[in-house]
Amino acid sequence: MHLFRPFALLLAIALPAAPNVLAQAPDSTTSNPAQDQTQGSSSSAAGQAQQSAAETAGQLSVQQRIGQRRAQRRATAIHDAYDHKWETYLDMGYLRFTPGPNQQRLTFYSWETGLTRFHSERLGYALVGRGNFGTAYVGLNLTNDTRYAISQYDLMAGPVYRFYLQPKYAISGRALAGGAFGNFEGDTNGFKNLCGDSPNYPNNKSVCLLYPNALSFAANVSVIGEYNLSPSISFKLAPEYFFTGFGSTLQASRGFTAGMVVRWGKQ
Repeated sequence: MHLFRPFALLLAIALPAAPNVLAQAPDSTTSNPAQDQTQGSSSSAAGQAQQSAAETAGQLSVQQRIGQRRAQRRATAIHDAYDHKWETYLDMGYLRFTPGPNQQRLTFYSWETGLTRFHSERLGYALVGRGNFGTAYVGLNLTNDTRYAISQYDLMAGPVYRFYLQPKYAISGRALAGGAFGNFEGDTNGFKNLCGDSPNYPNNKSVCLLYPNALSFAANVSVIGEYNLSPSISFKLAPEYFFTGFGSTLQASRGFTAGMVVRWGKQ
């Protein structure tokens, strides 16, 4: 009997505290706050990544549409400027020309006009007419004058190709061939091309100071730059080489032409 009293006393003390101990024990079904926070952060990061990817895709799509519109506007502007069937122009020119054997070069001041038929935005064929006028200095000679007015007239044809196109400007190449007439004797008062005794050539009495009037071949190569003032009007500048064969020799002259271009008629 005395043995059971301590056990009964211990049981009486432990039974009231048991519910509190059980309440404080961890429940396997209760969520872990740290784990929940980690899972929430992962879900938020994934959502932000998806949103950023969607925004980036949207920005790329907008930029692509803007780029496509710009390309379309550029193509339309190029088509409007260079899809004309016909082109004509009136130019002024400058050319350095040798008027006779062993003579110094003179300055030809020129006019040029032409008509070009384009078969595409790039390729066309031109017919060109030109007049050149200058004064040749020949030095002392059998006449009482040392300067004579001369002229040259050219008719040529050939292809034109635009190898670089932009809405506001274009760069082309042109190659022409044809004939030229040189009027070198019209101002010599019957002394023709000034052949005979000359103080400048004491050892050669048969020298001629100017080329004789004659027909010759003519060839021209040039690079043409055009700046568009409107789709049908542009300003043109064309550095060039000009070749002729007067006096059974080759004249290689350098110069340029500049003027206004008018386009009309659609392809």
